[in-house]
Amino acid sequence: MKNNTKNALEPSTSLGEHAIIELMRKHFTPMPTMTVPFGDDVSAVPIGSDEVAVLKTDMLVAKTDVPKGMTLWQAARKAVVMNVSDFAAKGVVPQTVLVSLGLPKNLKSSDFEDLADGLNAGATEYGAYVVGGDTGEACDLVIAASLFGVSSRNGMMLRRGARVGDVLAVTGLFGNSSSGLKLFQGGYSAPPEVGEALVEAVCMPEARLAEGLALRSSGAVTSSIDSSDGLAWCLHELAVQSGVGFLVSSLPVASEAVKFSKQNGLELSELALYGGEEYELVVTVNPRLWFEAEKAVSAAGGRLLPIGKATLDQSVLYSVDGKKCVIEARGYEHFKDS
Repeated sequence: MKNNTKNALEPSTSLGEHAIIELMRKHFTPMPTMTVPFGDDVSAVPIGSDEVAVLKTDMLVAKTDVPKGMTLWQAARKAVVMNVSDFAAKGVVPQTVLVSLGLPKNLKSSDFEDLADGLNAGATEYGAYVVGGDTGEACDLVIAASLFGVSSRNGMMLRRGARVGDVLAVTGLFGNSSSGLKLFQGGYSAPPEVGEALVEAVCMPEARLAEGLALRSSGAVTSSIDSSDGLAWCLHELAVQSGVGFLVSSLPVASEAVKFSKQNGLELSELALYGGEEYELVVTVNPRLWFEAEKAVSAAGGRLLPIGKATLDQSVLYSVDGKKCVIEARGYEHFKDS
């Protein structure tokens, strides 16, 4: 008889979120008609000859995801927005939201109203509707939102598909969210106008849905991912899924993060690469169709910033001052980070 005692007793803190998901995934029976493989931003189930139901769920827990100072309205809205961001990475319109709430006993009636208003705001902001859910008593506030949408069977932008020579691009700048979280934690300072932008990045994130839909329509994107786990981690995800590497030639860093890092003696690349919760899209674009992709995103009111290219060497590197530095495969990970 096989002895699994060691693995059975291994604590979650040594495994980490990604290893736990992979461990559990091995126990699931794969659905024969899955059109999106395990490990992408969403799941999909066939509902017709050429259509799939697109599904996503993500959970926000007060202890780990809601810094002191964030309102319940903001937390509830964010719980929806972070799900919408995954739909944006696939180029899919969300239609409905189901919400399961774990509610502590000490909440007041006004708190429930704030949560409901925040959920509704997050949904309607992106053209979706809250259609139901569940509530239960819990020791901590838990908001688990689930999205539903419809896509053509082969119409989504997946994490796999990048090719050597593709342009690596992002829809925005990085570093503000991780800087804002440090402000919330205390021990750091920033000028008022900088601090306001950093707090805004944490409390009022935006999903790049318009950009994602534009990119999908352009037909120029070869792979796509949401950056909520950090720029570095998602670069490695795209690399592994596509069997390529990346050479980053410029870090897309927000000016506020630059000022914050200088004032507090922090490493700027650490804030930009490994912070997470930026909710930008990271994509690879066919270089022959770069103009079409850039034009489509601009017409949608966004921007598409080239930051590097896909390489044959399956490593993720950053070129700075003529030297190539390794970008580590790390970011925020539940069960490992405090």
